[in-house]
This record gives sequence, structure tokens and C-alpha cells, in this order.
Amino acid sequence: MSEQIAGPEDVTTAPAAKSALTVSQIAIMATIAVASLRSLPPMAQNGLSSVLMYLIPAVFFLVPTALVGAELATTYKGGVYVWVREAFGNRMGFTAIWLQWIQNVVWFPIQLAFVGAALAFTIGKGSLADSGLYTGVVIIIVYWLATLIALRGGDLFAKVGSWGGLIGTLVPAGVLIVLGALWIFTDKPVAPSFTDSTWVSPGITGIGSIVLLVSNVLAYAGMEMNAVHAGDMANPRKDYTKAMLIAFILILGILIVPTLAISYAIPADQLGVDNGIMVAFQSFFDAFGVGWLSNVLAGMIVVGALASVVTWVAGPSRGLLDAARTGLLPPAMQKRNGHGIQIGILIPQGLIVTALALLYVVVPDVSDVLLALIGMAAALYVLMYLMMFAAAIRLRKTEPDAPRGYKVPALTAIAGAGFVACVLAFVLSFIPASSESVIPASLYPVVVAVVVIVLGVPPLIFYALKKPTWDQRTEEEKAEDAHH
Repeated sequence: MSEQIAGPEDVTTAPAAKSALTVSQIAIMATIAVASLRSLPPMAQNGLSSVLMYLIPAVFFLVPTALVGAELATTYKGGVYVWVREAFGNRMGFTAIWLQWIQNVVWFPIQLAFVGAALAFTIGKGSLADSGLYTGVVIIIVYWLATLIALRGGDLFAKVGSWGGLIGTLVPAGVLIVLGALWIFTDKPVAPSFTDSTWVSPGITGIGSIVLLVSNVLAYAGMEMNAVHAGDMANPRKDYTKAMLIAFILILGILIVPTLAISYAIPADQLGVDNGIMVAFQSFFDAFGVGWLSNVLAGMIVVGALASVVTWVAGPSRGLLDAARTGLLPPAMQKRNGHGIQIGILIPQGLIVTALALLYVVVPDVSDVLLALIGMAAALYVLMYLMMFAAAIRLRKTEPDAPRGYKVPALTAIAGAGFVACVLAFVLSFIPASSESVIPASLYPVVVAVVVIVLGVPPLIFYALKKPTWDQRTEEEKAEDAHH
């Protein structure tokens, strides 16, 4: 169906185009898509054991995702929709891109609530982060601003995403590392929660720790989003693997070292979930007598969080449009503006986010409930990855001679490791990682099942109801698909 891109014999002999993406560009893009500073304080509460909790999912999920995504992206033009469609047909491809899309839609309010908290600290009004009205208003305004940027087309969207990610992720992570080193060299007190921890505490044999460990695979979700750019490199066979190696090191460096720095200096009971990263910077800078710098770093984090939202607003929705145009969604949802952007999907997407944002205004403590629901919705993302790994294995068998820009060694073993990790993550998503969950333990599996069904079944319903008039492809596009 989809168009295959040039294989290794083509890209290695042709001179590099001026517009070809470099190793460093791909590495930074992949790093920004995956690494999030928001997750550092919760992980820092585990002390030394956070290292193991980062490394195990990285080996069994991040590495397979990066390598498998590289092969698929340098063989077929398009993202997960095309990859799964090529292996298992249009219905499964549609389901895969839907799962990626809907999980991110329900994730937006949590990420934007984090933006609101960071913005409150930036202007020196940290108490606003506890206001549901303030949080709801920030979510709505910032999300629609990000949507307007996405609707302007790729140039502005790409600039905001790349530069914002650099400013708001890489630089603050580097600052945390420097602050941690200064803390050690100036003999400041070590947090008791750090000294009391061990490399394998709080008991890897405990079911809660096992659930947390396995579910942490989604700390590395998003690597496949940038694999679609592998074909734009001059020599994807060599350069993309270099980029993924650099990204792998950067991601682990951004997540592990700053986490240890926070854990070393700041007691676990001082670190929250929504604003923990701002608390960490405030504590560091106050200790060194430059507390005002925490406002500056909070502002940079706002920029970085905005960049991640802008990046994800348009990404999965574009893949959903590709599926929709084959007749899988009504024509109204296939509309594009003058820049070719999927306005028919972005507007309904924005309405869903707005409705979720209003919950912050009318429901007390809604953030805890939404956090639980987002964790449950993450099971949908795991299902998408299962389909991606299975597609890679099947395509290697059914299309062994397809020209591949990069070919994963021992694909079955590597993709199989990722598949098994995702199966475990999906099964354990029905068990709460903490006894403090707002959902009672006895009801938790039922609620997870309801969330998975409600959010995961719609693509199957759309597929069953599709009509020939929904197919918006030109005759040339139909002929091209029929040829493949």
C-alpha cells in the first residue's frame, strides 16, 4: 500500500542533499520527544533504586523501540498507521494510530496542568497551582494557542517544537546536574530519603515496585514519533543508528543524573507530583542564595512543556488523517485548511481537551483522578506498541526483499523483547502501583477495563460504519494504493 523509500544502496551512494537531517538534529529531536522533566521528582523519591527503575525499561523497551522504528521508518513512508497497515491491513492500522492519538488527547490536560504550575512559579505565585479555576483556564488557553500554531503549518510548528525543547528540557536538565555537583562539593546535607535508599529498594520483589518498574516503560514512549524522519537523512543505515545511540545516552543522562541530584539534596516528602520540579529548583537555588533564579528556570520549563504540547498536538492527528482519508472517518473529520493541516481532527481534539480542562474548575481534587485515568489510558499506548513490534516481525517475513535503509540485527529477538515488555506492562496496568490510588484497589481493574474499552473501541465502530463516500482519496492515490 504505502510507498517504500530508498534502500541502503541508494542512500549511501548518492551525495547528501543540503536539506538532509543530521545525526545531531535527529538525536535532539528524539531526546526531546521522550525525556520529560516532570517525571523526575516522583522518581527521585525512590533514591538510588531509581537508576534500576530507569535502566531495565530502557533496555527492554527504549532500545527495541528505537531500532525497530528505525527499520520501519527507513522502509515505509509514514508512521505507525502505515507500518501496521502494511502488515495487518487497514483496520488494524487505523486502530493503531487511533490508540496513539486518543492516549495523547487525554494526556494533554495533565501536561498542561504542569505548564500552569510552572507558569505560576515563574510569576512568583506558586499558590495558584492549587487553584482549579486557574489551572482550567491555563489548560484551555495554552492548548488552543498550541493548536493555532499547529494550524499555521510545519515551519512555525517545527521551530517552536525544536527550540522550545532545547530551552526547556536540555538546559534545565544540565542545570540540575551542575546544582547536584555543587551540593556535593560544598558538603551540604544529604537528604535522609537518599541515604536510606539502596540500589534495589524499596523491594523489587514487592508487587507495587514491580508494577511501577514495568509500567515505567512509558517513560520512554514517543521514540517512534521521530523515526519517521530517518528517511530524510543522507545515510540512514549508519547515521540513524548513531543518532539513536546519542539519543539513548542523552535520554538516560537527562532522566537518571538529575533524578539522583534531586534525590540527594531534597527529602522525598517535599517533592510533589505536579510541581515537584519547581520545588526542586527552588530548594536548590535558595540553598545557594539565588532563589530568584528558580523563576527563570520555571519559565524555561514552561517553554519546554509548551514545545512538547505543540509537537504532540499535530503529530498523531496527522497519522489519523492519513487513515481517515482512506474512508475510515466521516468527511467532516478529514477537512484540511489552506496549509494542509487536519483542522477536522484538531478541532474535535481541542473540544475534548477543553471538556477535560473544565473538570478542574467544577470538581475538587480532579488532578488526582485524571492522573489515575491517564495511567489507565496508557494501556492503550502499550497496545499500539504491541502492534508495532508485531508488524515489524511480520513485514520482515512477508517482504524480506523490501529495500531497507536500516536493518535491525536479530529483529525477532529485539522486537520480541519489546513485545514481551509491553505485554507485561499491559497486564500490570490493571494493578495500582500505589496503595494511595484514588481508585479503590478492588475496583481498579474494572475501571481500567472500562477506560480501555471506551477509548479503544471507537475505531472498530467507525470501521464497521464506514461508507464508500467517506473515501476522500484522488484516483491517483487509489491507484497507487492498489498497486502496492
